[in-house]
Amino acid sequence: MVKYLAAGAIHRPPAGVATALAGIFGADALAAVQVRERVWWLKPMPWIRAITGPGRIWLRGSGDDFFADPELVLHEYCHVLEQWDPRRLSVLRYLGESLRRGYWQNRFEVEARRFAARELPGFERRLAEARRLAEDRLALVELARDPGEQHTERQTHTG
Repeated sequence: MVKYLAAGAIHRPPAGVATALAGIFGADALAAVQVRERVWWLKPMPWIRAITGPGRIWLRGSGDDFFADPELVLHEYCHVLEQWDPRRLSVLRYLGESLRRGYWQNRFEVEARRFAARELPGFERRLAEARRLAEDRLALVELARDPGEQHTERQTHTG
């Protein structure tokens, strides 16, 4: 059964996203989550973007699209790390909630939406800081290039 559900390529979070998520959940917890993209058994369900389970996020689409949506990322990681992994959420509990209240009022969905809304501003700040740091590192690498190489480039551009 696990092999059946393991379909889809593993997609690791980009470095900046991983850093921002680690600031919320901790690096150890984050490392325990496996994201699988383009899962074949989700293809017939276009209304579903992701499904979670203990230590897993299965995506119908690409990992790049998923990690580009900060609110969805927080929502799904909340399901895994705040609900599944502490064993507050199970398939039976989720189905029972959905049957009683519907998807939108399901307490697990309400909690994940509230978590994402609460954490989103700080998460976006962490993402912006990670982008700035990456740009700074790139600038330092360019400055550290061989001075002779930079001189040759300047000569090529001037004449």
